[in-house]
Amino acid sequence: MSENPLISWYDDFLGVAYRYFDIRMNVVLMFNDHTIKIRFIETGDDYWFVMGADSRRPDTNKYFYKILEKSENYERFKKGHQGSAYMRFGIYSKKTVDQVKNDAKCDCGHRKDDHDKDSHACLYEVCECTNFDTFQLNILKKKKVVTNIKFLSEDDVKDDSLAWNCLNRNKYSKTD
Repeated sequence: MSENPLISWYDDFLGVAYRYFDIRMNVVLMFNDHTIKIRFIETGDDYWFVMGADSRRPDTNKYFYKILEKSENYERFKKGHQGSAYMRFGIYSKKTVDQVKNDAKCDCGHRKDDHDKDSHACLYEVCECTNFDTFQLNILKKKKVVTNIKFLSEDDVKDDSLAWNCLNRNKYSKTD
């Protein structure tokens, strides 16, 4: 199997979020094509998130990948996806102290009301946080069901064209 040079791979996105509390599990990203495929390629403590579609209009095809650390959320998704998931886009936005409620957690792990009202520094002595900052994930409403989901080891990528094209272009053919 050879690499397709016409495929453009994008890794300029923040990451992948998982949502569990719908009829189907959710993977947050999205585009409109019934041929969407998602691959999770495990390489030690990391995994490659790979997503792409082969439409009738190849000039509009988009392919995404990101190398991420395995997490509890990833493992939970892997065990519970049951062969399908909703694909959605999400926006990850920075929030300041005056944009959140008192129970919101700062990047340091402490709540808003654990920070000084004027300086916004964390009041915990063991914390070095000097300003309350947090991020919020806003999941957009549009969604698409994806049923072509596979979890692969790196040894299995040669048998999957989407996984092979991604790793061949972005790992195997790279020269450092």
